[in-house]
Amino acid sequence: MEFLTNPVGWWLDPFVANEFMRSALWAGLLAVLTTSVVGTWVVLRGMSFLGDALAHGVLPGIAIAFVVGFSTSLGAFIAAIVMMAGIQLIRSNSPFPEDTSIGVLFVGFLALAVVIMSSNSGSYSGDLNRFLFGSVTGIDDGDLRRQAMAALISVGGVIAFYRAFLVMTFDQAKAQLLGLRPRWAYAGLLLLLALSIVASFEAVGNLLVFAFLVAPPATATLLVRRVPLIMATAVVIGAVSVVVGLLISFHHDTAASATMALTTVVVFLVVLTLRAAHQAVSAALPRRAEASS
Repeated sequence: MEFLTNPVGWWLDPFVANEFMRSALWAGLLAVLTTSVVGTWVVLRGMSFLGDALAHGVLPGIAIAFVVGFSTSLGAFIAAIVMMAGIQLIRSNSPFPEDTSIGVLFVGFLALAVVIMSSNSGSYSGDLNRFLFGSVTGIDDGDLRRQAMAALISVGGVIAFYRAFLVMTFDQAKAQLLGLRPRWAYAGLLLLLALSIVASFEAVGNLLVFAFLVAPPATATLLVRRVPLIMATAVVIGAVSVVVGLLISFHHDTAASATMALTTVVVFLVVLTLRAAHQAVSAALPRRAEASS
């Protein structure tokens, strides 16, 4: 209970006394900002499986870039574009629904990444773990600058395409009638999704970025209704999860990225439980009133 008995030592000292914790905090907050504004549309449009697939689908690009020796971020973004194009190609030329093409490419891209990274008798296994699970405590100033740029582009893109995203989320036909070009808007959303994943993979890892992409926006939808409020609430929830997760990791020597991601999921489950309990109590009160009368 040190976080209550010694709040300054537990909550503040780790960030004041350790530069790597301050860098990790900035990296986590930027990752939350980037993923929450895009993740809101992922949750509202039911695109969580696609988000998960893209989070894994960038791995071959990262693996090839690492082996060849060029930017892993560029490799990841190229892989995301290739995967999105592959999904559209399979969907257009086969009788299967979209989730089938996503699932096939999801497995194929993930397997290809593992094959590439394991081809040298496991010599890249440590780097593969870093790509999968992140290295938020090893973030440098260059990484933070790239994350800040990605966050700026993501927020700007969501603002620019807000009306198109909103209308096509709830009424695709209306978006077409209003001349909002839903296909182009959908392509823009996919690009922003790919950017948010690529920008965050070094901080939280590809296997864990999905938690930031979905859990805070999903939690926010349980609390508020308007889309701008969902985005703002998701950012706040994600930011709190980053701070708490980093501190738990620091004091208990756990993996920082995984602890932050787990915290977002725990917050979602707590809010969902409290909301269900509140609804049950609210439904029970009128029945009790009728029975007593």
